[in-house]
Amino acid sequence: MTENYYKWQSPSLGREFEMLVFGHAGYPLILFPTSMGRYYENKDRGLIESVAWFVQNGRVRIYCPDSIDASSWFNRHIHPSERARNHALYDGLLMDELLPRIRQETGHERVAVGGCSFGGYHAANFAFRHPESVAYLFSLSGLFDIRSRAEGHYDDNIYYHNPMDFVPDNSHPDLWRMGIVLGAAEHDISRAQNEQFSGILQQKNIQHWLDVRPNSHHDWPAWKEMLPHYLSLLKH
Repeated sequence: MTENYYKWQSPSLGREFEMLVFGHAGYPLILFPTSMGRYYENKDRGLIESVAWFVQNGRVRIYCPDSIDASSWFNRHIHPSERARNHALYDGLLMDELLPRIRQETGHERVAVGGCSFGGYHAANFAFRHPESVAYLFSLSGLFDIRSRAEGHYDDNIYYHNPMDFVPDNSHPDLWRMGIVLGAAEHDISRAQNEQFSGILQQKNIQHWLDVRPNSHHDWPAWKEMLPHYLSLLKH
């Protein structure tokens, strides 16, 4: 399996940023790490190996960017407004630095996004903020409400990066073109949020699949079963 490491000085963040890319061809998938995870987490935890067939056969090319969670939503040493501003900078990096690179390398205008646990939040937030750029969302035990990381503070940055809040008001036509999977385990700490968010999508008549896996938990074994199944649904 082809694996490449990249590091560059990010204009959006004003610091170095790192990423791993797996595969030589195929549909682009941005795969985020879990809370405060690094760009190599999905490899180290075996998630990349679980979808090796898709990568080796040129079906997908997987981009694993670093996170800045320790500087944004998980930084208890700064005010929640600053956490939200830092996350907005991360969103800018994805849009202004990563997405153009992916388009140039793969020829695809729209991408798939995915992630496990808090990585599912990153994937969902990016997908619903930028539906014109995202064709598929694969959220594995993801979170959709960021307010617990804001300690009661609320502002525009939090609203516009909180899918549970901004999606009900979002009427972008590409939302109805997206292939959306909300995966959760039967015994999942995020199952209730997935069911609640599924209800929001149902109210908007946005097609999606709420996939609750029986006899499973919020952990890597379940996610390593989910992701290969979801990648098999790609039609590009």
